[in-house]
Amino acid sequence: MTSVPAAELSSYIGKELGRSDWLTIDQERINQFAECTGDHQFIHIDPEKAKLTPFGTTIAHGFLSLSLVPKLMEGIMIMPTGLKMAVNYGLDSVRFIQPVKVNSKVRLVATLTAVTEKNPGQWLLKAKVVLEIEGSEKPAYIAEPLTLCFV
Repeated sequence: MTSVPAAELSSYIGKELGRSDWLTIDQERINQFAECTGDHQFIHIDPEKAKLTPFGTTIAHGFLSLSLVPKLMEGIMIMPTGLKMAVNYGLDSVRFIQPVKVNSKVRLVATLTAVTEKNPGQWLLKAKVVLEIEGSEKPAYIAEPLTLCFV
């Protein structure tokens, strides 16, 4: 994570902050997400039935791939100097473009799009993130996460 004085955050608007490392989405991760959420739809957890679908294999839950945003942004997001804590403030938009097939490698590309001082010592950062799938021209999704930073 890069740390800059809060007054300089706006100079990063429109700049790509970086790309995460690749992460493999294996069946164990998908199954664990199904257990946590109660979403046991066959397309996620039954390889034999999933073979008969247009995808030909199991796919990650859309919300599983979206839940990776904090982890994948960890090393690339910019934060104000003196950060005491940062919290998920929500999302302005999410569009799932294509599914993530089991054993695919994904990575996140982040661009800072807005910085707002909500209150003294509270900065709201908006980013555009794209989850790339290795070997695919289309991303898994494009989203706009919001992070509230307390300094």
